[in-house]
Amino acid sequence: MRFCFFILLLCMTAFAKEKDSFITEQEYAQHLYDNPRGIGCSNCHGKRGEGMVISAYVSKGRKMTLKTKEINSLDYKSFEKALERRQGVMPKYFLTQREIKALYGYLHKEK
Repeated sequence: MRFCFFILLLCMTAFAKEKDSFITEQEYAQHLYDNPRGIGCSNCHGKRGEGMVISAYVSKGRKMTLKTKEINSLDYKSFEKALERRQGVMPKYFLTQREIKALYGYLHKEK
């Protein structure tokens, strides 16, 4: 049900002008960041894209750490490229150019 509401919200914002919309561009971007396609960026990259440790574990007797990259300091092209391909544990997201721009703007607004 939550997913259906989110899709409805995306559709409504896609066709509304910001001044006529009930949600601002920043709120739209925050919703995308928290749940773009099932799992949110914030779950692995932190509240504002600062990166974080996802897991610490032992493999073959060695202590290992699975960390995510800081994404709030990437330039736009690198950010866009990272979202368009699957790499390591990072899933590939199928986002529109508008969604990518909104996410980038959300992460690069004044911190």
